[in-house]
Amino acid sequence: MKDVRKVRTVCRSCHGGCGVIAHVRGSKVLKIEGDPDSPISRGTLCSKGLAITQLAYHPDRILHPMKKTTSGWKRITWDEALETIASEFKKVIKEYGPQSLFIGQGTGRDYESHFSRFGNMLGTPNVLTAGHMCYLSRIGASLITCGRFPICDYAGGPKCIVLWGVNPLWTNPDEYKGVDFWQAYQRGARLIVIDPRKNFYTEKADLWLQVRPGTDAALALGFLNVIVEEDLYDKEFVANYIHGWEAFVERVRQYPPELVEKITWVDSDLIREAARMYALTRPAGIHWGVPTEQNINCTDFTRAAIGLMAITGNIDAPGGNVFRVPPPVRTVSEFSAHEALTAQQRKARLGGEQYRLAARMTIITPKVAWDAIIQGSPYPLKAGILVGTNPVVTGANAKGIYEAFKKLDFLAVADLFLTPTAELAQIFLPAGTWLEQNHVSENWKFHGYVLARQKVVEIGEAWQDHKIFLELGKRMGQKWWDTVEEALDYILEPTGLTWEQFKEIGYLQGEMSYYKYRKSGFSTPTRKLEIYSTILEAWGRDPLPKYTEIPESPVSRPDLAEKYPYILNAGLRIPVFFHSANRQIPWLRQIRPYPIVELHPETARKHGIQEMDWVWIESPRGRVRQRAKLNEGIHPSVVVAEHGWWYPEIKEEDHGWEISNINLLTDDSYESLDPVMGATNLRVLLCNISRCEEQ
Repeated sequence: MKDVRKVRTVCRSCHGGCGVIAHVRGSKVLKIEGDPDSPISRGTLCSKGLAITQLAYHPDRILHPMKKTTSGWKRITWDEALETIASEFKKVIKEYGPQSLFIGQGTGRDYESHFSRFGNMLGTPNVLTAGHMCYLSRIGASLITCGRFPICDYAGGPKCIVLWGVNPLWTNPDEYKGVDFWQAYQRGARLIVIDPRKNFYTEKADLWLQVRPGTDAALALGFLNVIVEEDLYDKEFVANYIHGWEAFVERVRQYPPELVEKITWVDSDLIREAARMYALTRPAGIHWGVPTEQNINCTDFTRAAIGLMAITGNIDAPGGNVFRVPPPVRTVSEFSAHEALTAQQRKARLGGEQYRLAARMTIITPKVAWDAIIQGSPYPLKAGILVGTNPVVTGANAKGIYEAFKKLDFLAVADLFLTPTAELAQIFLPAGTWLEQNHVSENWKFHGYVLARQKVVEIGEAWQDHKIFLELGKRMGQKWWDTVEEALDYILEPTGLTWEQFKEIGYLQGEMSYYKYRKSGFSTPTRKLEIYSTILEAWGRDPLPKYTEIPESPVSRPDLAEKYPYILNAGLRIPVFFHSANRQIPWLRQIRPYPIVELHPETARKHGIQEMDWVWIESPRGRVRQRAKLNEGIHPSVVVAEHGWWYPEIKEEDHGWEISNINLLTDDSYESLDPVMGATNLRVLLCNISRCEEQ
C-alpha cells in the first residue's frame, strides 16, 4: 500500500532485542512483523511481540496523567503530576532525608540507565528491582567469581548444551533468543536438560535430570564431584587460572553422587552420566534460568555453575560460556552517576551490611523496604515511585507488600494500565510502549550488541520512561539533558555517532575475541577465576559454593509437611504473558484464559480433582485458586503453578488480585533469603491442594 511506511525498530514486549518492522499509516501502527535483517532474532518474533498493537491501542490503557481524589481518579496535566511528585519528594527529603525515598522498577522497558541516574541524583540508595532474584543476582555472583558474566556461545558451535531450569523458546531471556538455541541443537549438539517438569526439551534431550525443585546447587556440586574424582578436568586451566583449587576439591568431595541423589531425587548413575557427557563433549555450554536464582542457594548455584565451566576448559572458549565484548558506548554504570551518592548515603542502604552482594549491585532486597515502611526500622521509608512494576502481584508475600504500600505517605506509579499496584498510588503517569520510544537499547546486556529502538508513533499524552525520569529529575534540581535524544547522543559519544546517525545504522556489535584471560587474567582481586572467593571471605562469608536445604521443604520442616505435603514450584512460564503483563490483551488471553496449576494424575485422583477443575492451593500464608492441568511429567509430590495472575476485566479497584495470585502463598522471611544477595524464595515452598467447592 502506497500510504503505508515501514519503520525498523526493536521489540521490548518481554526482555527485548528482537528486530521488528512496523507498518504505519499516518500516525497509527497497523501491524508488525519480524525483521529478517536483525542480528539478534533473524526474523523471528513471539506472540507477545506480535500482539503489541492490541496493547498499545487497548481501550483500558491510560493515556494521560491522573491524580487520586476522594471521588476517584481525576485527569490532570503533566506539569501538575510532576510538580506534585517533586513537592512530595522534597517534603520527605527535608524532614527525613533522601534515604526515606525509594525508587522501584520491574523487568523494565529498557530504561535502566535513566532509572539509576534518577535515583542516584535523588540521593537515595534504596533501589528496588527484580534483580535481587533475577539476572542481577547471577551478574553479581559472576562478577565476584570471574569478573564478567559468562553466556552460552550458541554461535560458537557447542557440541553439548545444558539447559538448566530455562525455557529459551518461550521466554527469550536477556542475552538469549530461542532461535540461537534451536539452530545450535539442529546442528547436532547433544542436550542435557535439568528441570523438575517434563516438557518440550526433555523430549529432545539425550539426558533429562528431573531435579527436586530448589536443589540445583547440590546437583552442580555433584557434577563437580564426578569431574574431579574421575580426573575429567582441564589440568592446564586449573593450574594456571583457578584460585583456591585445593580447598575447592575438598568441598566438592563432600557431594558424592549417592548423597546428591538423596538431596535432588536424581539417580546417582544419571548424575555421573550427565557430568561425564558435559565434561567430555567439548565445547559445551550451560544456559541457566531464574529458577536456580529464586531461592536461598542463588549465589552458590551460580558460582558452582561457573566452576563447571571453568574446570572443564569451557570458559571464554568458542562454543562454551564466553565473555562477549560490548560496542564502545557508555554503559549503564557510566550513565548512572553513581558518584552522586555520598559515602554516607551508600552506607544508609537498607540491608547493605547483610546483603553485601546486592549492595555491590546498588540494589536492595525488597523485604528490608517493606519492613522500613511498616516498622520504620532502621529508619522509615515514606514515599516512592514505581515504574513498570506490579509487586502486589509479582512480589513474594503479596499481602505484606499491599499493606506496606497502603501505609506510605505518597506513591507515584508510571505504567500502561491501572494495575492492582497502580491503584494504590496517588499519582499515575502514563508510560509509552516500546513503539513510543527512542533508545539505545540493550546496553545493559552482555551479548555484545546495542540496538536502535526508534519511536514509531505517539499515542495520547504518554511519555517514554526516559522522558519521565528526565523531566522529573529537572524538577528535583538534577542535571539532565534537554531532550531524550541529547541523552542518547551522550551514550553514543564514544562511538562518534549521534542518535540520528545510529538509528539509520540500526545496531552496533562489539568485536569478539576468545580466551581473553590468557592476556589479562580475570577481573578479580587475584586475577584468577576465584572458585574460592576472596571477596566473600573478606565479608566473613563462606568463600566456597555449597548447598543449603530450603528452609521450607519436606526435609527441613517435616512438621509443616504433615499439613502441607506438596512442594510448590511457582512461576511456570508460558509464552503469552510477561510476568503480570498482557492479561487484558485479547489474542493472548484467548490462548490462556485461566491460571493453571499442574498436578500429577495420581495426586489429582487422591484429592478428587479432574482436568480443568478449580483447585485451592494453600500454604501457611494463605490460599488461592487456579485450574487443574494433569501432567504425568512432574513428581507426584510437586505442584507447579503459574504466577502473575490478576483480572483486568474485574473493574473494581483491586482487579481480583487476591483470587489466583500465587504470591499470596510465597515467603519473604529473612530465613528464606539468599544470605548475600537477598534473593527471594519464590519457587520452593510447602503447600496443600483441594478441589474448590464451587466450580
